[in-house]
Amino acid sequence: MSSVNRERLIQLLLDLVVIDSHSKEERQVADFLIDYCRARGAEVEEDGAGEQVGGNAGNLFVRFKGNKPDAQPIFLSAHMDTVVPGKGVKPRREGNRITTDGTTVLGGDDKSGIAAILEAIEVIRENDSPHGDIEIVFTICEEMGLVGAKHFDVSKLTAKHGLVLDSDDVGFLFTRAPSADRMEFRVRGQESHAGMFPERGINAIKVAADGIANMRLGRIDHETTANIGIVRGGEAVNIVPNEVVLEGEARSLDPAKLDAQTAHMKACLEEAAAKYSVELNGHRVAARVESYIERDYDRMNVPDDSRIVQLVFKAAHGLGQTVRTQAFGGGCDANVFNGKGLTVANLGTGMREIHTVHEWIDLDEFERCARVVAEVIRLNAVID
Repeated sequence: MSSVNRERLIQLLLDLVVIDSHSKEERQVADFLIDYCRARGAEVEEDGAGEQVGGNAGNLFVRFKGNKPDAQPIFLSAHMDTVVPGKGVKPRREGNRITTDGTTVLGGDDKSGIAAILEAIEVIRENDSPHGDIEIVFTICEEMGLVGAKHFDVSKLTAKHGLVLDSDDVGFLFTRAPSADRMEFRVRGQESHAGMFPERGINAIKVAADGIANMRLGRIDHETTANIGIVRGGEAVNIVPNEVVLEGEARSLDPAKLDAQTAHMKACLEEAAAKYSVELNGHRVAARVESYIERDYDRMNVPDDSRIVQLVFKAAHGLGQTVRTQAFGGGCDANVFNGKGLTVANLGTGMREIHTVHEWIDLDEFERCARVVAEVIRLNAVID
């Protein structure tokens, strides 16, 4: 197989990152990809996920038909949206890097994944390499909590295994990632005038602080993390606040540990609320907590002997590279697709310092990623 066309790959990335595509605003990049893929003979379908989430574009389902009828299909995915500030990106090529002018993110998360997929397909097509159907999902709103993938109907797919391209170092294939719980707690107190009748009030901020002070947060153990990230409450400095809203999360590679951590955080607030009450007009008024907890996404746990992992190992080895499997603490679309019955691992693209205005792409790693993906597609068709 001929090698990846490095300059074409880089130019495609440059073309993509200058297209604005914040979450819910992916229309322009979706149109670019629809035209690009159809011009190369792909079937392209856009679903209704955008309407469901209030966005201007849906997920794209792209199928390049195979040239080997008995070959297994393969699944590939990357997301179209970027975090803020991601409008008006001005990419710069500096030696072996592409970076920005420092006022925006680059958007290599995850347009580097998109570009690597498309270049891999160009290589396959140019060499007339054997391949089964290549099924691609370009998702929306990943940065909002994997929303596009959650709304994608996987019954459209015939492929059962594949790759999401949405992490940093191409030397690692991420096969394990945590489940996550998203939490909102409403701590209810009792309002009163802070100067005239403070004893008639229950300060919801104080109750919340009491509960948070007793929580285990941060790095709980090597598999588990927890955080309270948003606190909202209070109306004025002369009013004892009657409500505080807390938003947080917990993550763990171990579902039992996740359940335990979530229960612990809820219990800390409930125990704090139980300490506070006042007598008003002959009635006892007590602090209370309303808890809203949902499983944001399930864990990813892809075994090393799975077909997709072995294909990546073989592809990397044949290209003189080394790839190791690893766990990571973030969530990605691969979590969702695994939860829907696929076997999907997450391969790095060479992006660095993502979600910051210092984001950059290592071009050597970026090229290696595209080479690995092309070889995985080919090997998938020739290895039983």
